Order: sequence, then structure tokens, then C-alpha cells
Amino acid sequence: MSLETQGVPQLELEAVIGFNGHVSSGLRVHPDTEHLIYPLGCSVILKRIKDGKQEFLYGHSNNVSCVSVSKSGSYIASGQVTLLGFKAVVIIWDYAQKSIYAELQLHKAKVEALAFSPNEKYLVSLGGQDDGSIVVWNIETKQAICGSEASAHIAGNCLTVQYSSTDDNVFVSAGSGTLRVWVLDLPNRKIRPTECQIWKLKRIVKCVQVSEDDQFIFCGTTSGDIMKINLKTGLLSNCGPTKGKYSMGVNVLRILKCGDLLVGSGSGTFTVCSGTDFKTLKKVQLEKGVTSIAVGKEGKQFFVGTEAAQMYRVGYDDFRAELISTSHNSAVKDGVICFGTSVLFATCSEEDIRVWHIDKPKELLRITVPNMTCNSVDFMVDGHSIISAWNDGKIRVFAPESGRLMLIIHNAHRMGVTVIAGTKDCKRIVSGGGEGQVRIWELLPHGHRLVETMKKHKAAINCIKIKSDSKECVTASADGACIIWDIVRFVSLQMVIANTQFRAVCYHPEEYQIITCGSDRKVAYWDVFDGATIRELEGSQSGSINGMHISQDGRHFVTGGDDKLVKVWDYMNGTVTHVGIAHSASITSIKICSNNRTLISTSADGAILRWRFPHPSPS
Repeated sequence: MSLETQGVPQLELEAVIGFNGHVSSGLRVHPDTEHLIYPLGCSVILKRIKDGKQEFLYGHSNNVSCVSVSKSGSYIASGQVTLLGFKAVVIIWDYAQKSIYAELQLHKAKVEALAFSPNEKYLVSLGGQDDGSIVVWNIETKQAICGSEASAHIAGNCLTVQYSSTDDNVFVSAGSGTLRVWVLDLPNRKIRPTECQIWKLKRIVKCVQVSEDDQFIFCGTTSGDIMKINLKTGLLSNCGPTKGKYSMGVNVLRILKCGDLLVGSGSGTFTVCSGTDFKTLKKVQLEKGVTSIAVGKEGKQFFVGTEAAQMYRVGYDDFRAELISTSHNSAVKDGVICFGTSVLFATCSEEDIRVWHIDKPKELLRITVPNMTCNSVDFMVDGHSIISAWNDGKIRVFAPESGRLMLIIHNAHRMGVTVIAGTKDCKRIVSGGGEGQVRIWELLPHGHRLVETMKKHKAAINCIKIKSDSKECVTASADGACIIWDIVRFVSLQMVIANTQFRAVCYHPEEYQIITCGSDRKVAYWDVFDGATIRELEGSQSGSINGMHISQDGRHFVTGGDDKLVKVWDYMNGTVTHVGIAHSASITSIKICSNNRTLISTSADGAILRWRFPHPSPS
């Protein structure tokens, strides 16, 4: 724990919405069949299936790139990516203690795949394309036994490893034009490969499974077919299906007890196919490519993860997909809590806006605009519309219940709309653009009207806050200026300048002061009337502060930024009262609900976290 957070009470985390669906086979079911294990940013999450209770494994310094669980479930292993030139760590976790058992460092830049031996003696790890090596680790001594180049010089990158089902000394590696069976020679500390003969087939193998009796290896390829190879001889036994190959390749395979295969494809089809002739027996279509398949209770229930960051539960008998969890699959740009209710909140990211129920974090509505990015979102105070700012220069207004497009303002800003806010009387919208202009729009019964354009900022507007009487507003910009505007006469009343890129600004509820934060890591208090600096606080020790919000009673405010910490501050004393440690990427926005019970923070890895606010208002 850093000095910054030592001795400061910690915030209580209530729920996390998020799942990194891009990690191949990242979603796992623990052998106790009661917990799901999956990565999110730099953390690994353990989620109880029955009631959704979550626990977190923190230890990685960057995004988790692969996850593996040992046969008995005693250990979980996870690897990460890191910057080029640095070592990427593999962490073995003790499942019972929920703590780090060992940290293993040898690979450069990325750990591509991990596999435990069947009796949990060894762990094999595969480095990414900048590393290209396979290392076998002794779990008991926590030391590397031996390593080797993963593929021959004439072959491509190795993409996956899988251990034999019964033998601790045999494992398989596969990738682009390479498929090898390795044998561990422990006395000589060597691993010796045997190339498998797939004759004239040219294939890139994405996933490998070994049958329970160790007779066959099944390989899923990017060409959309499955190769069946004899493990003992290394010869190709069968390849199929010959007709109707899997569209966009086979991403993930699992072998059932009966010998049939579960297949997840890049186009989102999840099927059961025969293990002998690869004929499709059952099929269901999911949203976006399947990246994980985990087998649950008695092999009759499957959990499937997709690139859209969604999890499904599929029963073997009826083979219908039940959506059990959804989340953003890219950085969350903004979040906002519906005024007055504290029940609904909305978040936006690339392509979509989502509305959630705050208590049971559940997605109620999704509004999608393909190939566009939503930069900012806000609820109108009356709750009749959601206003949103998009990078194609348009302002879109949606109905909050149906998601119907009610109004679109074309060419609102030249370099994309970066931020948006609605007035309290719900008649006007104030928007900021990438070129630094602030525009005021009047909403009419059948359309809209541009009231005024105010030009003083020289760079993108990052935040707009409107005064409660709707006569003034404050804008914070990347040009290092915050301007208070009169939005009745359309003139600037006051300007504060600092050597920073302002990211957020807030009015104190009594509206005689504003507080700002930005890239200089400072939190500054300013006087509204003469623009004088009242106080400056060191807001963070590393990285800019991206989000800030003040409670309705004005006693506390919250900040979050690139240091991944949620901080609750006392407004008068200027001290940190609580710290929230859970985010594994930069915090992009942070909000306190109007009844001072809940705090919502969003981050660049697509996660949304709900915290219990530690200073509830006296009811």
C-alpha cells in the first residue's frame, strides 16, 4: 500500500460491473462449481454464481492477459501484459486464502497462455510474440525448471498451450503453422518437442484441448475447422467439418464427458458437435465472437463469454442462452446519475449508451449508434430525455424508457461534441466542442434553435456545469482556462487561468465558489466573483485527476483519475477522509447520488464500480 493511502479509512465496495471479454478462455468455472473466475483490467474477479457476491484478487500492475485454474481448484494462475522491455509477471494465487502464492517473472512484454499439469506439480507458461518462449515452473519450489523457444524459426507465433489430461510430463503447444507435443525430461532439466504431422494442411491453431484418456488432441483453427490428432503418434487422424465451416474461425473448444465437443466461433455461434465426424448437434447464436466456454455443474450447464463483454448461461438439454451479465467492452467515457431519484444511472462508451438500475446493477436499456463514440451523457432534470454528445459532431436526444431517438442536432460542433449539459428548466442545452466553442441550443416543441455561440476557449471543452438558476454556467477547457458565462446576455463574467489542462469543474451548492481539477494533479478552489485562488490542494501523487463531483450538502467532494484511486474529501478542511482501492485502470468519471448513499465511478477498462458513500446525509 502506498504512503498516500496509509492510515486512511477505505471505502466499502458494493458491486462491480465489468468483464474483459477479449481474454481468450478468460471466463472459468471453479471446480467447486459455485464460483466464476474472470479478468477485469488488472484484477481477477471471483463471483459466486448463486447470489453474485464478488471477491477480488489484486496484484498485477497491468491488464490480465490469461487465466488458468488447476484441476482441484487449489490454485489460480494469471498472466499479464506489460510495456516492451519489461518483464511480464505470472501470479499463482492460493484459492483458499485468496492471496498470492507465487510471483514468477521471466517472460518479456506479455504472457500469452498458462496451463497447470493434471496433478498440480507444474505450471507451463507461454510468452507473447515479443518473447516466444515456453517455461515450465515447479509449483512447490516456485522456481523455473527449464525453458525453450516455443516454435521453430521457420514457423509463426505460438498462441496457446494445453497440458495432457493424465501425464505431468507431457503438454501441447500450437499456433501459426506450429503444433508440437512436448515431453519434460526432469533429470536433465529439458523439454523436448515433437512436431505433429498435419501433412499439406496450413493452419493457424487458436485453441487446443486434450481428450480425457490422452488419446487425441483437438485443435480449433482460424480457418473454421477442427483437427483431430493422435497424441501418441502425432499424426492427423481427422479434420472437419468439410462443409459448413465455422465462420470467422474456431475461438474456443471444450470436450464433454460423452466425447462431443463444445465449439465457440468468431461469429458468435456456440455449438455442440460430434467428436468423430464434427457434425453440429445443437446450436445457438450469441452477440459477437465467443472467447470463453466454461463447463459448470455435472457438465450440463455451460457459461459462455463473448467479445461484447457479455456472459451467458446455456443448459445442455434445451440449449437456450440466458444472458446473466453485461458490461461495456471498451473505455467508459462518462457516467451520470438521474437527478432526484438515485435509482437510475447512465454510462456511455464507444457506440453505446446504457442505463442501469443502481441497486441491483442491471442493464435496463442500451442505445447503440454504430461506429460512433459517445463522449458525454446527461439526464434532463425532468427525466423525460437523455441528451448525448457524439464524436461525429451531433447531439442526440433519446427517450429514457424506450431509447427512441427524439431529436438529432446535426453539425453541432466542427471537431465533435465533447461535453453536454441541460438547464434546470429543461428548455435549453449547453454543449462544448473539440474546437473550443460553447453553444447554447433552445429545445422547441418540434425541433431546436441555435441561440448563441461563445468563442473564447482555444482547445477542447472538457466539462460544463450550469448554475441552479440556469442564468450562468462554467466551462473547463484543455487550454488551461475556466470561464464563467452569463447565458442570458451571452458574455463571459470571469476567467480563471492555470498551467494545466482542466478536466472537471464543480459549483459549490451555495455557488459562491468553484472547484477544479486537471492534469497538474491539483484540486483548486476559486472565488466566483473575482476569480481569485482561495486554496490549492495536492490531489494526487501520480497522474491527472479526470473526474470530480460535489455532494448536495457541499460538505464533501470526490475525485478520481490516473492513479486509479477514488478519494472522498472534506470540503472545508481539504483533507481526504476515505480512499477506494479497486479500479485497475484510469478513472474517467465519478458521481455521488443525490441522497448521499452511493458513489459511482467508471474507468478506462470498461468497469463500473458502486461504492457505499461514507457520509450519508442526516435523514
